[in-house]
This record gives sequence, structure tokens and C-alpha cells, in this order.
Amino acid sequence: MAKYKVEITGVNTSKLKVLSNEEQLKLFQRMHEGDALAKEELINGNLKLVLSVLRKFRGQKHNMDDLFQVGVIGLIKAIDNFDLSYNLKLSTYAIPLIIGEVKRFIRDNQSSVRVSRGIKDFAYQILNYKEEFLQKNGFEPRVDELAKHFDVTTYQICNALDSLKEPVSIFEPIYNDGGEPIYLFDQLSDKKEGNDDRDMMLLLKRSLLKLKQREQQILMERYIVGKTQMEIAETLNISQAQVSRIEKNAIKSMKRMMK
Repeated sequence: MAKYKVEITGVNTSKLKVLSNEEQLKLFQRMHEGDALAKEELINGNLKLVLSVLRKFRGQKHNMDDLFQVGVIGLIKAIDNFDLSYNLKLSTYAIPLIIGEVKRFIRDNQSSVRVSRGIKDFAYQILNYKEEFLQKNGFEPRVDELAKHFDVTTYQICNALDSLKEPVSIFEPIYNDGGEPIYLFDQLSDKKEGNDDRDMMLLLKRSLLKLKQREQQILMERYIVGKTQMEIAETLNISQAQVSRIEKNAIKSMKRMMK
């Protein structure tokens, strides 16, 4: 059985406590009465459940310490949302959540772009807080609210969350008005061609500066920063439909000015 053991730095897995169903029931009752220590005991008493899930991921090119931490996040979510009235075992409910967190982490870390560990750790802290906020309030916090909670700038929040995204292909379509789509590749300059496109770039810049400030901001964030309409909507505290409408009107205005 030793070959199936999952080694976790700083954790003596052989001495982890395993709770009986009766012990778990009592702890859940205490937790629902507001006992924070009971929740901690539930987490510590189910760490072997996380380890049992991680066995499925052994041999992959991922740090088991990282996967363990992510798996514990799934366990905490399961404990927070577990409903005793369904007469289910916690393990039955928790395992899919733990697997989901681990698979999401692996998917997000398959990128060939290396991102600072600290930034990714911060991103997962943000996601964890957003999850707790959603459960408590019924809606997700805005970017400025996240920045205030973590005492950072909105840019740092967006930068951290962007670190979990997959890189965008240069052949990704970034605009389609019903005709020929425009790909990211089309917007990249070719330095080998020298200054052939200088006049076009000047014309683009002049027409962009003639737009309203919000139109400029949305186009810059969409096509320079690479944000989605939903992310921009969250930053500006408006709907995604409004962002889409402003973006389309801005592009039409630029086309008219460039003719």
C-alpha cells in the first residue's frame, strides 16, 4: 500500500484523524450553531478524503502540495454547503467538489505562459472570497469592492484573475460585424515591413481620440488589454449589453472618420 501514499510537505498523512459519521454529525450541528472550531475540526477530520482524491492525479506534472491545497478548498466549499437534511455522507457530496477544484487548477496551469506563484495564490484567494460573498449575498462583488476588501488596486485584482486564463491564440476572432471576421493576428504589426502602416496608425489614433472617453476606454480594454465584455461591464458597473452597444457604436464612428 505504500506505493499509493501521497506525500504532502509538512503533513504527516499517517497521523491524520478520520471522523466517524456520528462525530461529523455533532460537529455540523455545532458549526451551524456558530462554533468556528467545529468547522476547523471537520476540515482536519476529512483531510484524508482529499488525499484519497489526489491519488488519481499522481504521476502528473503537478506539485502535489499545490493540488492538496486546492483540494482542501473544495473540501471547505463542501462543508460550507453540506445539507444534513438529505441524509448523504459528506464524502459523497465532497468528492465531486474536490475533483472539480483540482481539475480546474490543472486546466488553469496548463498554460505555457509562466505566472508568478504569488499572483496565482492571490487569484485563488479572490475566487474563494467571491464564492463566500456570493453565498452570503446572492450576487458577486464588483471589482472595486474586491479591491477595497484586499486593500489593493482594481488593476491588481484584474491582473491576478487574468493569470488564471488561457493564452489567446493569434488566430482568435476578435470582431465580426456580419462580414469577414477580424483576427488578433490582423492587429499585430510586422516590424519587417518598416513604416508602411504608419499613416494608418496615425489615422486610427486620431479617430480614437475623437471618441468619447468611455468609448475610448472600452476599445482600449477590449483590443489592447484583451478583456471580455463581461469583465469590462463589471469594472464599469454597467451591463454587458451596454458594453457591446458602446463598442459597436465606437467602431462604426471610427470607420466613418477613417473614410
